[in-house]
Amino acid sequence: MKILHLYYDFMNLYGEYANTLALRDAAIKNGKECEIVKKTFGDEYSFSDYDFIYIGSGTERNQKVILEDMRPKKQELLDYVNSGKPALFTGNSFEILGKTITDASGKTYEGLGFFGFETTEQNKTRETGDARFKADFLENELIGFINKCSEIRGIEKPLFSVIEGLGNFPGDTGEGVRLNDLFCTHLIGPALMRNPELCAYLAELK
Repeated sequence: MKILHLYYDFMNLYGEYANTLALRDAAIKNGKECEIVKKTFGDEYSFSDYDFIYIGSGTERNQKVILEDMRPKKQELLDYVNSGKPALFTGNSFEILGKTITDASGKTYEGLGFFGFETTEQNKTRETGDARFKADFLENELIGFINKCSEIRGIEKPLFSVIEGLGNFPGDTGEGVRLNDLFCTHLIGPALMRNPELCAYLAELK
C-alpha cells in the first residue's frame, strides 16, 4: 500500500500528518506492506501510482495556493476518485473541491468543482469546539475537534451526522462530504488517531 501525503509541508496544521501514520499502522496490522510518500510543489507524481491520497489542513492563504497548483491535475485526481481508490481530505483542504471559495475580503476563487457546494470565509471569529459525529458506515461515534472560519452550503448528502459541535454551517445537522471513497471532513484531532474504527475502515478499502 502506497500512501501519497500531498502538500505535507504546506497543509500541516494541528499535527494532521499523524493521520498518515495511523493509516500506515492500521494497514500493517492488516498484513499489508505500507509506504508513505511525501510530495509537494514541483515534485513529479501520478495519482494512479498510489493506493491512498491524503491532504491535511492549512492556513486560508495556503489553501488558495494549493488550489491553483491542483488545477492542472484536476482531471487526473477526478479519474483517481472515479476509479474507486480511497482518499482523505481533512480541514479546509476539501473546500478546494467545491464550486467556489469566497474569502473574507469578498474575493471569489473558482474551486475544482468535484462538488456543488460553496464556501464562504469570514475573519471576525473562528468556530472552534469539540465534536461528536455519527457515520452510517460505522458502529461507534466519532470524536474530535473543529477549528474553522468558513461556512459550507450546498451539501445535500453529508459524510457525517452531527451529534455535538459544528456542522458544515452553524445549525447544520451534517458535516463533511463523500464522493465514492473520497472522504472529506473538518474533523481534526487527528481524526484517524482518535477514531480507530474509521482508520481501520479506510485502511481496508481497496
